[in-house]
Amino acid sequence: MSSIGSTVLGALGAGSGIDTSALVQSLVSATRDPKQQSITSRQSLNSSRISALASAISSLDTFANALNEVLAGPSYIGSASSNDASIASVTLLSGGSPSGLPAQLTVKQLATARVLSSAADPAATSASQVGTGQITITVGNGTPKTITIDASNNSYAGLAAAINAADSGVTARVVTDADGTRLVFKGATGEANDFSMTPASGSSGVLAGLSFDAATETGSLTSNSAPQNAMITLDGVDHEYASNSIDGAIDYLRIDLNKAAPSSTVTLSLSQPTSGISDLLKEFVDAYNTLMKALNTATAAGVDSSSAGVLNGVAAVRDMKRQLSSITSAQLSASGSFRTLADIGIATNRDGTLKLDTAQLASAIERDPQAVTNMVNPKVSTTANPGLSKLMDTVRDTIEQDDGAMKQAQKRYDTLAKDFTEQLKKLDEQMTDYEAQLTKIYAAMDTRLSALKATQSYLEQQVKVWTNSNND
Repeated sequence: MSSIGSTVLGALGAGSGIDTSALVQSLVSATRDPKQQSITSRQSLNSSRISALASAISSLDTFANALNEVLAGPSYIGSASSNDASIASVTLLSGGSPSGLPAQLTVKQLATARVLSSAADPAATSASQVGTGQITITVGNGTPKTITIDASNNSYAGLAAAINAADSGVTARVVTDADGTRLVFKGATGEANDFSMTPASGSSGVLAGLSFDAATETGSLTSNSAPQNAMITLDGVDHEYASNSIDGAIDYLRIDLNKAAPSSTVTLSLSQPTSGISDLLKEFVDAYNTLMKALNTATAAGVDSSSAGVLNGVAAVRDMKRQLSSITSAQLSASGSFRTLADIGIATNRDGTLKLDTAQLASAIERDPQAVTNMVNPKVSTTANPGLSKLMDTVRDTIEQDDGAMKQAQKRYDTLAKDFTEQLKKLDEQMTDYEAQLTKIYAAMDTRLSALKATQSYLEQQVKVWTNSNND
């Protein structure tokens, strides 16, 4: 510790012969060291607990999130398939698992779009002028959009670019082939997306001839394709859609219609992921045990305080272990052959870790594979049938709730960390004052000793003089 008092003490000792500087340092250390050691020891334990609690929560989050991610994958939802993808193909959508499969599908007709084309000009190129003016495009019952063609975009390519930029629901492209150059316009599929084109009065050149009335199907433009809706029969029920890509017929399943086949029936199905579920449960038990063993080590009582786990005695962690241990007996399904993890061979050991009876699991899967799959990973998670990932989310949310024991423990240890820092700061200030006080006391003492030594020296000289006088 460096201070003004230390500097003063460095000059002492010459008169008294006592090393008062070392004496003061020893007294300060004797007072400071036990107190500082006590505070830093508790501070170190507190820091370790803060770190261990954060690690426990992070490990729980990682475990729960990984479980959610894995169960959302196709390996554990199942694999959707069509027995004739040339007619209709299927793709799983995120968020859940399709229900009602297998299903029988007939594609009566595909959705088509209105396609119009202008007359081909053998002498034109994409850079040739189309005239100036305005053209209005109206899609279905929507708001008309007007496109202006002037000197800046007066060309086939310029007109096509202007229409595409207008985002009207109609696209345009320039086609040049053996017949010449022409414009082709295409709307979206479905009857409701039919469109009309009307050139403004006074428009010139090719632009003036770009007309088509959707209601009467008349105009100078040639209609190459009429719009119609896709028509399908799904399990005997007729459906009609504007698009050939259908998301709403079966939840969490996209059906892509590839060709019309009114006389053919396509079977859409979903395989049961029983082998995937078996592997998942084995990995679940291993991952769970890794987490629980880490918590057991952190909360171990030990022979004494030096060998005890850093979280020994922390009630919040005991509560966390208790809630995790309840997973095997928690209800995952309200009905069916199996309702808990214990029913399919997962049990809790005395130390809180899990054990998997692979023979019992295999027997359960063989007996009723769909019941096992629906219990572990239901198509739609509900309160009565949460599934494994939802159960883990519930346990995690309960453990980590803001007013829960874990969060309160973290707040308490964070507060203690600040308090220990303040205690060390206060101790440092107290010892600085104490050193200054001792320095002052021993400086005064040294002054008095120096005076006494001077008096002693004077008296000794006088005695010596008196003695010599008497001898004479």
